[in-house]
Amino acid sequence: MGFFPFFLLSLLALYPSFSNGEMKPKIGICYGQLGNNLPTQSKSIQLIKKLGAKRVKIYDANTKILNALKGTHLQASVMVPNEIITNISSNQTLADEWVKTNVVPFYPKTLIRYLLVGNEILSNPPNTTWFNLVPAMRKIRWSVKKFGLKRIKVGTPLAMDALESSYPPSNGTFRSDVRDKVIKPLLRFLDRTKSLFFLDVYTYFPWANQPDQINLDYALLAATNITYKDPVSGLTYTNLLDQMLDSVIFAMKRLGYPNIRLFIAETGWPNGGDIDQIGANIYNAATYNRNVVKKFMAKPPIGTPARPGVVIPTMIFALYNENQKPGPGTERHFGLLYPNGSYVYPIDLSGETPESEYPPLPKPTNNEPYKGKIWCVVAEGANRTALAGALSYACGQGNRTCDPIQPGGKCYKPNSLINHASYAFSSYWSQFKKSGGTCYFNGLAVQTAQDPSYGLCKFPSVTL
Repeated sequence: MGFFPFFLLSLLALYPSFSNGEMKPKIGICYGQLGNNLPTQSKSIQLIKKLGAKRVKIYDANTKILNALKGTHLQASVMVPNEIITNISSNQTLADEWVKTNVVPFYPKTLIRYLLVGNEILSNPPNTTWFNLVPAMRKIRWSVKKFGLKRIKVGTPLAMDALESSYPPSNGTFRSDVRDKVIKPLLRFLDRTKSLFFLDVYTYFPWANQPDQINLDYALLAATNITYKDPVSGLTYTNLLDQMLDSVIFAMKRLGYPNIRLFIAETGWPNGGDIDQIGANIYNAATYNRNVVKKFMAKPPIGTPARPGVVIPTMIFALYNENQKPGPGTERHFGLLYPNGSYVYPIDLSGETPESEYPPLPKPTNNEPYKGKIWCVVAEGANRTALAGALSYACGQGNRTCDPIQPGGKCYKPNSLINHASYAFSSYWSQFKKSGGTCYFNGLAVQTAQDPSYGLCKFPSVTL
């Protein structure tokens, strides 16, 4: 026997689950629907195909989407909603009914390959759903077998906060509050069923939290002369994503499961955000996502330092900028496409377009933290009825938050809903930002660097 066949057999012995022949490099797209201005489901599937994606992940079991996927070659991941996990965990009949209703009518014409039970369950505050997660997965898995859905794997996507330690990668360790009762049973289930560990992993957030400690190019997978050597494993890293992925691999190994494959269920970079959110711009988003495509579509596969040469299926988040996503502005700016279907920046998820063929990107202007004052004011086109409720909320939370807009106050005139709400939003935000308050108000408010003060009326501000 020559060296190469022997070497190959040795690899298969070390990594038996990695030899699964169906795994080929494919980039997918996460198709979120939290927008009131998005294209139809059938149009969206056409746009996904145009992007060159080979997989699609949806956050429910939307009938119109699953019908639109029939006859395409897009492999689909479908999600069991968080709110029914507890009921399903103790009731096989309910699990059977869910699979029979949401999967069986579409399979196999729609290439449903993965059923994801819940979404980032362990990122929620402590609750009983954590401990019902794996029992629910077992029930769904039993239903899949019952209905003869042979090519479907069952998993659950977790975020990086499932770890309590990720640095250095060799020190990767799952959280102690879920390690024994959730993670170990989960890994046992994934190993026994030959499923995958689905991971939502974003280099943007650790970089944005420590931009003075983490090099931006290293986070963007664009570094050319920056490396990090793990002092324990001796492995050398050239980008932050590999570090994060390997920390999960080492955490699984620490619990006795070294061979479970990774599936990147979400990754991406925001193309825009609020004034106080560093590095959220088109240049960085395009750079990161193009580099992700280049890395995970490479032939032969690159893998990670801990698992070189291994294919890692990958989903980029997200298809659209979704205007109804709650939270900071970045949450509404992860899309590859605007809601009208046009590209935020050119990208080819098939990996066939070389970097040299892309046009120049707009230079970033917010890669350094913003320094100065910011105000929170009413967003253009805000619903008047909802605005009145938000005004009442803001005025009811703080310590004399809205005194200046009361009759006789310095900001009472002009006596308009928009003027009073803008003052209330700025006053509320200035008081509560440090304790987690946001300038959002269900999409009714936006940040501005332009001082809305006038005359004797001085709007409170946040200083960065």
